[in-house]
Amino acid sequence: MRQVTPRSLTAVSGEEVPVPDPERLVHLQFRRFAGCPICNLHLRSIVRRHDEITAAGIREVVFFHSPAGELRSYDLPFAVIADPGKGYYREFGVESGRRALGPRAWGAIVRGSALTLLGKYRPPATRQENGRLGLPADFLIDPGGRVLAEKHGEHAYDQWSVDELLAHVYSGPGCARSGGKG
Repeated sequence: MRQVTPRSLTAVSGEEVPVPDPERLVHLQFRRFAGCPICNLHLRSIVRRHDEITAAGIREVVFFHSPAGELRSYDLPFAVIADPGKGYYREFGVESGRRALGPRAWGAIVRGSALTLLGKYRPPATRQENGRLGLPADFLIDPGGRVLAEKHGEHAYDQWSVDELLAHVYSGPGCARSGGKG
């Protein structure tokens, strides 16, 4: 995907979220389902460094393939979008597959599950209508809608770290703050 058609998304909070955002970069994240132990690990790293991400001129927008009702009670400082029909997942080419739970994801599965069992994270619903085999994806979009960088995960814990996201902003080819043409 090279260009994102302008749209307004409705977050589970009711907030209208423009994508692209006319004033800043947008980091679109596609995650799995509400309460996913693997996603919880990653999103906590985003929450811990959210001020730094915002200061870099980035707006976080996170998709889940869970219904809005399951997502509303999560306290996250960024826009959360429910896409239970997976329409946006299809549009952006975000896949599912058995490789999501491959060996490279096992460490995150164990850590996330342990933290869930210890009560640090809320457990997911027992039944996941859209399955548990989703793969993550990340897109960095400029105010004009151009996709500056993207990553489609090879397993369930294969997404940009905060440092990788910031590297795309500050030194990646074609990114707004690097001066490159990409």
